[in-house]
Amino acid sequence: MRRTTRFRQLIDQPEILVMPGAHDALSVRLIEMAGFEAFTAGGYAATASLLGAPDIGQLGLAEMADHYARLCDVTPLPVLADADTGYGSPIGVARTIRAYERAGVAALFIEDQVAPKRCGHMEGKRVVPVTEMVAKVKAAVDARVDGDLVIMARTDARAIEGLEAAIERAQIYREAGADLIFVEAPLTADEMARICSEIPAPCMANNVEGGKTPVLSAAQLEDIGYACVAFPVAATYTIAHALRRLYATLRETGDTTSVQSEMLNFSAFHDIVRLPALRETERGAEAFARDLLEKMAERRGD
Repeated sequence: MRRTTRFRQLIDQPEILVMPGAHDALSVRLIEMAGFEAFTAGGYAATASLLGAPDIGQLGLAEMADHYARLCDVTPLPVLADADTGYGSPIGVARTIRAYERAGVAALFIEDQVAPKRCGHMEGKRVVPVTEMVAKVKAAVDARVDGDLVIMARTDARAIEGLEAAIERAQIYREAGADLIFVEAPLTADEMARICSEIPAPCMANNVEGGKTPVLSAAQLEDIGYACVAFPVAATYTIAHALRRLYATLRETGDTTSVQSEMLNFSAFHDIVRLPALRETERGAEAFARDLLEKMAERRGD
């Protein structure tokens, strides 16, 4: 089954879809091992991983498409990708869709912020006129080759124009053809309930630890009415915390003895990156080569 088709099934099912955030390809391996059915990989984590910088629109289309191609190459799981503001006009949006489809994503979202954008829980956001975003949604829907590719429309208008305007924008984006809706940064559970009840579309919740929106459990969000929930930054924050402790300890003590209990061992790590399977593939290829040469030698009478 195509990843796009599978993702549609997952957001249409009665149970909420929980999507952890991937920081890099290694974290994708761990997500798959943990048994999740899909994941997300946002620009926040990508910018931190690739640039060591904040999410304020510093990565471009080519860099993000290449990032997603690497993530999709290591797993069959569907990924919800971050297409930022679409990287330009409707013509640019169409190019973005084609690039992301080639990378292998199952779904993507486009937001209505003014470019260069910033993380949805940061201050100082601005949004484009509704007509501009509608044109982008239309371009995205028309450009997809795979009809099951999920196009999600995100609005950041809650922080600028208020909840009523954000809901109205979301309703319009749904009418324009968006499959999934993401109203970023509601401030209360009551606001979240209004979003789900007043927007005639499946909606995504965004659990950003330390952000503006209450971080609720998957069960609570399902009761509110959300179709899916993303945890886009938890892995990035966890990695940063663990590495800061490791490097501080190493600098202070000159060794890693006191933190080795927090590490995987040599063998366990190789299992995660699938070294045993790759070695088996190597051995199979080498055996095939030897057998082929022996057979050819026999036919020649060597």
